[in-house]
Amino acid sequence: MKKYNNFFGRFGGRYVAEVLREPLRELEDAYKKYIVDTDFIDELNKFAKDFIGRPTPLLFAENSTNQIGGGQIYIKLEGLANTGAHKINNAVGQALLAKRMGKTRVIAETGAGQHGVATAAACARLGLECVIYMGAEDIRRQHPNVYWMELYGAKVVSVESGSKTLKDAVNEALRDWSGSFNNTHYIIGSALGPSPYPDMVREFQSVIGREVKEQAKDLDIAVMVACVGGGSNAIGFFEPFLEMNTPRLVGVEAGGKGSGLGENAIRMTDSGKDGIVQGYKSKFLIDSDGQLSETHSISAGLDYPGIGPQLANLGEIGRVEFTSINDNEALEALKFFARNEGVIFAMESSHAGAAAIKIAKGLPKNRAIIVNMSGRGDKDIFISAKALDEKPWKEFLMEESK
Repeated sequence: MKKYNNFFGRFGGRYVAEVLREPLRELEDAYKKYIVDTDFIDELNKFAKDFIGRPTPLLFAENSTNQIGGGQIYIKLEGLANTGAHKINNAVGQALLAKRMGKTRVIAETGAGQHGVATAAACARLGLECVIYMGAEDIRRQHPNVYWMELYGAKVVSVESGSKTLKDAVNEALRDWSGSFNNTHYIIGSALGPSPYPDMVREFQSVIGREVKEQAKDLDIAVMVACVGGGSNAIGFFEPFLEMNTPRLVGVEAGGKGSGLGENAIRMTDSGKDGIVQGYKSKFLIDSDGQLSETHSISAGLDYPGIGPQLANLGEIGRVEFTSINDNEALEALKFFARNEGVIFAMESSHAGAAAIKIAKGLPKNRAIIVNMSGRGDKDIFISAKALDEKPWKEFLMEESK
């Protein structure tokens, strides 16, 4: 286990109501005990191999590289993991931990739906009751994932408050947990929230970076690129490289549809303000009334006003660089990699793909850039098809609804 942090610079911490202090202390104790327990690690590794399908491949994007003409582009295909995204790494780890803690019920919140699907699948495999909180707007955008969650046996609760997106689902999940922690574990899907979640999620997701380090040991890696909503795929992808001076680590935020507050989800610029929200201190988009701002992204998983505290700190000290990609650029990257590599990125990952295309152009041919495809784009078909091929898609849906 890497050093347990609690705080990352001035970010992180555990700012919660008294009622949640006991379950968080219980979780911290269990995490510290089992993450170094040989039996637990063996069980986790067996699930990783037999259930998740690890290791996931590292694909040389040869056609894209030849077309762009710069550095060599490689894609870490986390979308080939069971349930279609990196989220399953953390969901399995926390579900196994819940079993060791004697919990019989699991709750989770989800934005894009991939964390909900992963949690539901892990609970089905382990025989745990599962309840997923999801904003009504995200349910509308990601209905296929709702179908999969329910097929796995989970109860999906539609959250109708606020903007009806991820931040509102988090609030509802916290309310549930405050009254149910005796038999319930709350699986947070990103590397944020009160401690020990940022440390725990990073550790379960660091399998991505450890595999890359082994798979790319013969490459001259110049840059690693990952999209950043809360940041679980990014921090897991970057983790084994954080204490090295190279490669460059680039996090890609959602540029949305404009630069105004509410039109994007860019936290790591002057727009992001220090705040304490949902149990942790980090950078948040906050409006003139001091409230969390509305955000916009074509990708539900990036449509969140906060960022994980470790990534906020790494951005401030300069180890991770941040950039942004807007909705249209992400759609263009989706088409580019689909047509050149036969790989369909999730809309979240398409932001990283678009940034990788830009960066690769400026690299020499002998250097490598690795982009983390945190999920595959099946779940986004109702977004991407509408955006790229609206008339035939609508005609198809109307015909199917008869």
